Amino acid sequence: MSDLTEVEVLWLEKRIENRVRFGRNVEERKLDRHRRVLAFAPGSIFAFVRWTSNDFGTVISRIDILRAVAAGQRCSTVPYVKPGGDILLRLSGWPKVERVLQMIDAVEALGIDPADVAPDHWQHVHNRLSVNESPRPYTKARHQAWLRRRRIIR
Repeated sequence: MSDLTEVEVLWLEKRIENRVRFGRNVEERKLDRHRRVLAFAPGSIFAFVRWTSNDFGTVISRIDILRAVAAGQRCSTVPYVKPGGDILLRLSGWPKVERVLQMIDAVEALGIDPADVAPDHWQHVHNRLSVNESPRPYTKARHQAWLRRRRIIR
């Protein structure tokens, strides 16, 4: 059994788009023209965006920010993710998904890889989005504090 978390990404023009918005994959396999499998090491953080439409418009907009788990670890199941992951953030509905994508862009604008952001940040984003408040922005100072805390934890 592999210790990697596998994510199937899929793209069918104007119908389905399952993609990884950020994260450091350690392996990639091409299944066919429309599908690939990305693999993530245990503990790595990645964002998985799913979008589906039909003839009448968008049916599903969802974002999951997950932490990859090791084989045998407890995890939540997520479609297209094997075996699953530790869910840091799970939101659906285009307005909320769009807001999270904007937050990811803001982190990248600081020169920080979103995969390195403190997991606590992603876990608390939904609290403010559900009441239409502006989430507390991630700053370089918060990131430096997280990096120091992570060194102590290890």
